[in-house]
Amino acid sequence: MNARVLALCNQKGGVGKTTSTFHLARAAVLEGLRVLVIDADPQGNITTVLGDGISEDTAGLADALSDRSAATLAQVIVPGIWDGLSVVPTTGETLGVARDELVLSGAGRESRLRRELENVRAEYDLILIDCAPSLDQLTINSLTAADAVVIITQSKLFSANGIAKLLGTIDLVREHYNPALEIAAFLVNQHEARTIGGAHWADQISAAAEQRSVTVLAPPVPKRIVISDAMESTQGLDEWGSETRELVEIYEGYIRALMEKGK
Repeated sequence: MNARVLALCNQKGGVGKTTSTFHLARAAVLEGLRVLVIDADPQGNITTVLGDGISEDTAGLADALSDRSAATLAQVIVPGIWDGLSVVPTTGETLGVARDELVLSGAGRESRLRRELENVRAEYDLILIDCAPSLDQLTINSLTAADAVVIITQSKLFSANGIAKLLGTIDLVREHYNPALEIAAFLVNQHEARTIGGAHWADQISAAAEQRSVTVLAPPVPKRIVISDAMESTQGLDEWGSETRELVEIYEGYIRALMEKGK
């Protein structure tokens, strides 16, 4: 059985894509799933916190996508920090260079990641792609390779307003490259339920999701500094302490819901 491939996207930075990828990967490992995380963001942040013993000269996603390298995706996968986790890393500036090469490449450039993934999908239960905060060729490749998109957002004005552009890009990818692409869910980060703005924009996101018959994962992730602190310390929330149990259960619920949608 092939892995479920989920692309975590929003072209706006700072909405918590990498944090979400980190904690979803941890929740999936705790569920006993074989997990592969692909770092498709040139900043390489998820590599920094999930990779084990990775250096600047470690081969990564850029090598698997570049015309100048013979490396396959299977050859650049490295162990992650937890049992059951593997990572396709990004280091240095190599992925930015590969992205620029893709812009100049010819037919088939949008499908390079999908072709590479076909050779490793059977080895995993879940593949998470941490996308760049842009709608460029790396994100197009990620969406073309994915079974479904998890739209990461916040219950804030600028984050919610950016959803329309991403939905437009998803529609274009469906039309031209990946007609089976689904929107798995909206994931709302840093939610402040007691503020007027938080409640208003949560309602707006719910309305946008309803128009598309898409689920909003519930409950939303509350605004808690421990979520980023745990990631920066390369620890799962379950490893942090008893006070994070509520948050652990949120991400566990998300993984179960996302995997159920793929059946």
